[in-house]
Amino acid sequence: MAAGSVALAALLAVTMLPAAPAAPPVVCDAPTPSATRPGLLIADPDCDPDGTPFTPIRGSAVHTGIEQGAAYRIEVPRRWNGRLVIFAHGYRGDGRLLFVSNPRLREHYLDRGYAWAASSYQLNGYEVGQGVRDSHALVPLFRRVTGTAARSVLMTGESMGGHVTAVAIEEFPRTFDGAMPVCGVLGDVALFDYFLDANVTAAALAGVPIGFPDAPSDAFDREWRAQVTEISARLGLNAGAPPSLTPAGRAWSDVVERRTGGDRAGFDASFAYWNTATSLEPFADLPFLFGLYPGLSGRADNVAGNRHTVYRITDAPHPTPAERRLNADVLRVSPTLPADPGLGSIPRVDGRPRVPVLSLHTTGDLFVPFSMEQIYARRAATPLFVSRAIRAPGHCDFTLDELRTAFDDLTRWTYTGHRAPGDPILDRRAVAAPTFGCRFTTETRPGFPACP
Repeated sequence: MAAGSVALAALLAVTMLPAAPAAPPVVCDAPTPSATRPGLLIADPDCDPDGTPFTPIRGSAVHTGIEQGAAYRIEVPRRWNGRLVIFAHGYRGDGRLLFVSNPRLREHYLDRGYAWAASSYQLNGYEVGQGVRDSHALVPLFRRVTGTAARSVLMTGESMGGHVTAVAIEEFPRTFDGAMPVCGVLGDVALFDYFLDANVTAAALAGVPIGFPDAPSDAFDREWRAQVTEISARLGLNAGAPPSLTPAGRAWSDVVERRTGGDRAGFDASFAYWNTATSLEPFADLPFLFGLYPGLSGRADNVAGNRHTVYRITDAPHPTPAERRLNADVLRVSPTLPADPGLGSIPRVDGRPRVPVLSLHTTGDLFVPFSMEQIYARRAATPLFVSRAIRAPGHCDFTLDELRTAFDDLTRWTYTGHRAPGDPILDRRAVAAPTFGCRFTTETRPGFPACP
């Protein structure tokens, strides 16, 4: 559906649905063995894993079930405007339990007249292609279980779900009318390049020789843990406590800043935040970034590489002696598996949206860094993409007001042609300005100066 092609009457039209009958108390069923993925279990879609029941709100009608090895939830407001939001969840590790969850904007969607649908996916892990297939399957499923087809569909997702969103609108361009990835992996394998960059530069600046494993192993885990202990000491890092950076540690901070979006306000506080946090299993005792080496999910195939990466510590016009030493000393790695041009685990994002895309990203995120937005913006080079910088250190650390405003602006853009405003994320001087990100940030986060 082209922007601006919808008449005002269509914008105001709503479908009146009967009030949903009072639902009996929910009793959570035991997980169901997956019929498509042996060994995996599917949680009851009528309950969250903590036992919280999924029940209608605002007089809505809900539909749940298991379809083709994935749990789903659908919710339709009583005054439905005929539009549907598909929500894609983020990375959930490699656990055996599959579960579906509600989007943060659930109530806002319903208040605005939008129905929504979400899937557990048939797999956990970093499996974007499966997330795309299972999310897209919700569109015909919605028609089947509700008896009515949506006349317009929007796609949204967070973190890995942002990767799902970016691929879905390229893979199925006729299905979706607009998209809102948030804190998304919009640079596909560039995320794994960044995990590699952070770790190999830390080792090089600390003067600790390291290797890169051919495949995951307990032996590598033990060796890496010992090496990180030495690297941390030389850089001034303390797992679970704020860092006391040495000169080498400050140089590493400067490298990471440039690899994650460039000089920007609040970065020092964000760097401390992420190096105070501990990492994911099996490295839950290490500073966060070191648990991401060599990548998520214990992948045997390596998608990351840095053979031609030039690391910078400064923004000087020419490399400094310290930068030349770093680039000479750093471990170089070649990928064995590129981004998948189809719907594999890590599909390529071409950056060719045919619909309006409004994205949000926190400037201090060092798990899925702000640079993901810049990579997508360079690939897309189109007025159909706008990005908003939010001044916060955490991953997906948005207020509800920031998300609500973005959604309302996206829908206005999609259905009236009034392009949503964004930030100049590719302008290095603008990004480095003390006020960068103030336009769309609704509250001051710790470590960030207050906006004027």
